[in-house]
Amino acid sequence: MITSLLFPVRAALGRTPPALLLLAGMFVLHTGSALAVRAFSEAGPLGVTWLRLLWAALILGALGGRPLWRALRTAAPRDLGAAVILGTISAGMMVFYSAATARIDLGTATALEFLGPLAVAVLALRRRREAVWLAAAAVGVLLLTRPWSGGADLLGVVLGLSGAVCVAFYIVLTQRVGSTFRAVHGLAVAMAVSAVLTAPLGLPPVLAAPDIPAVLGTTLVIAVLFPLVPFLLEMVVLQRMGRTAFSTFGSLEPAVSLVMGMALIGQSPGWIQAAGMALVVAAGIGAARGGRSARSPSDPRPTRSAPAGGAAADAAPEPPAAPDGGERVRAPECVG
Repeated sequence: MITSLLFPVRAALGRTPPALLLLAGMFVLHTGSALAVRAFSEAGPLGVTWLRLLWAALILGALGGRPLWRALRTAAPRDLGAAVILGTISAGMMVFYSAATARIDLGTATALEFLGPLAVAVLALRRRREAVWLAAAAVGVLLLTRPWSGGADLLGVVLGLSGAVCVAFYIVLTQRVGSTFRAVHGLAVAMAVSAVLTAPLGLPPVLAAPDIPAVLGTTLVIAVLFPLVPFLLEMVVLQRMGRTAFSTFGSLEPAVSLVMGMALIGQSPGWIQAAGMALVVAAGIGAARGGRSARSPSDPRPTRSAPAGGAAADAAPEPPAAPDGGERVRAPECVG
């Protein structure tokens, strides 16, 4: 019965423009991030992060049902390995991000993470003039963190930069896993791996929480907002949207994070920080559009060697229907 509920949802997602899905996912994600910051006082960043991953794994396993187990039994070892690696990267991404947001503002932590895929995109272009976007983003981050003020949390910055490395790999692996599994199945495996890996870090603070039932209920709601819904939407979007377009819209994420931090937890930036955020967003959009212009007009095919967020094609021919009547996702433009 649970799996039958997925068909109308999948149909609705198929009719919704991917850009709208991506933007909706950003707002949902950073709503969950802001609420998670509030919950840190109950079970700490690691406890809240582990419970979110655990809830996400359990929900996705229930949604996957029997088709999930059939997919696992018939999957090639290489494809299962990619899902396990995705889960490992996702665990690092969420742990570093949560630990960073416990020490620095939500928008700043998101901007730091954004440097990872931005650097990959710029380096993939192999044109010196595109380095201006990395320079602009670096200046933007300096304005956000304001190290000259003496109030910058260096550990928070390091944690954010560590998350940036994970995000860069996450984008590539998400598209790789999305090409061989349905979104629910691939993420169910990835979230289960993430929950297992983070259990030693998250279980002790959860057991020490003063009100464990309240923590469980709060993190269940947060898990639906982040990571469950945003990760599913991103995997669906990456199956329908080229990386140039994905990177262009994804460049808005630091700004969305800043807005949700202001709206939900009162993290109001000064004008210097707002200017820094504008530079980071502009750098992301500039690098993404540079990736599109880097493609040869005489050869519109995707560049398979371009890393995530690089000069990949904006679109590809629609894939044929699967024999079972479901949709067959197209092969990734690059799997790293």
